[in-house]
Amino acid sequence: MAVKEFIKELNGKRVEGEIVKTIFISLITSFVLLALIYYLKFRFIENFIPKYGFYLFFAVLSYALILPTVRQVQAYKYFGCMSGMMIGMTIGMIAGFLAGFFVGATNGMFWGSIFGIAVGMALGIWNGLCCGVMGFMEGGMAGFMGGLMGAMTAVMMLNDNLKYASIVIFTVCGVILVGLSYMIYGETKEKDREHFADHFSTMVISFILTIATAWLMVFGPRSLLFG
Repeated sequence: MAVKEFIKELNGKRVEGEIVKTIFISLITSFVLLALIYYLKFRFIENFIPKYGFYLFFAVLSYALILPTVRQVQAYKYFGCMSGMMIGMTIGMIAGFLAGFFVGATNGMFWGSIFGIAVGMALGIWNGLCCGVMGFMEGGMAGFMGGLMGAMTAVMMLNDNLKYASIVIFTVCGVILVGLSYMIYGETKEKDREHFADHFSTMVISFILTIATAWLMVFGPRSLLFG
């Protein structure tokens, strides 16, 4: 019954009703930005699409799946310790793993790890703070570990169906994020929303993550494995 209620709320007036809209706003922001950069710069780079297109595309999709959950958390601000720790851990781990994985696939383990750790810890800590210092620690640890593991996995699978693995990993992470959104709904369905905001923050975060990922993939340093 609760699952049916959650599905109904995707068209409702609560913050869950903004999930699909948030995904589209994030995707539109990222794809418009990439189209502009491609026209101005990337189209002059030899083999840009074969080298970077696939991983950059899935990185953008990953950010679009993470941001609706972030919006859910920020709408209510405060959660109990167990819920807050789960929020910090899941967002930190998923964000760090995916960012590290896709950059690691083009730049190697070191730079993939650095980028994944930065993204995972930033988002994990920010959202984990909804329950205080325990969520802060959980988000930081999960982001740190996720960034390392994502980059390591990409490098380990360079010669073993890496693109197929990317699709599987993206799908699994997407299912986990849907589960987190459902958990947040279960924790907050009896509460009133505490924070109302437009989608400007979604656009800004999408812009920053997309341009940082694209720049690092194309112009950033890379390990000896990638020449």
